[in-house]
Parts: sequence; C-alpha cells; structure tokens
Amino acid sequence: MKQDDALELARARYGLFAVLASNLAIAGVAVVGVWRLDGDKAVIVGVLTAAFTAVSGMTTAYLGIKAVSNTARSIALGEARDRTPASPPVQRTP
Repeated sequence: MKQDDALELARARYGLFAVLASNLAIAGVAVVGVWRLDGDKAVIVGVLTAAFTAVSGMTTAYLGIKAVSNTARSIALGEARDRTPASPPVQRTP
C-alpha cells in the first residue's frame, strides 16, 4: 500500500468517526431535551426536527465532500497517468 493510500484511508476513517461522534452527540442532546420537556408536544416536535435536520445535514455534507474528493483524486491521477509520454511510433520505411 502506498503512503497516499494510507493517508486517504486515515482521512476517511477519522472523518467518518467525527461525523458519527457528532451525530451521536446531537442525538444524545435531543433525547435529554425530550426527556426534560415532560410531554410538551409542540416543543418536542421542534427539538426532534432540529436534531434530525442537523444529523442529516452533517451526514449529507460529509458524504458529498467525500464523493467530490474521490472524484477529483481519480481525475487527477488519471490525468497524471495520461500525461506520461508514450513511446514514439515505429517508423517503417518501405
């Protein structure tokens, strides 16, 4: 495995860990908030909606950024591969 691949794997692993940890923190705050509201349904709906929006927004942003990053990396590596000089064509004299 090349060093670039190991770096990309570490970025993906820790980025996913950061998203999961923040999603769990948001869910935990929402659960505590709902528990402490003692049945006020209008406020509970607001808290759950805000938590769902935050979790889905963060997850979507991470996946979108990761997809664009992977696409850009594959294009850059593909162009670098295409730029390597090819051997000149063999000239045959009749």
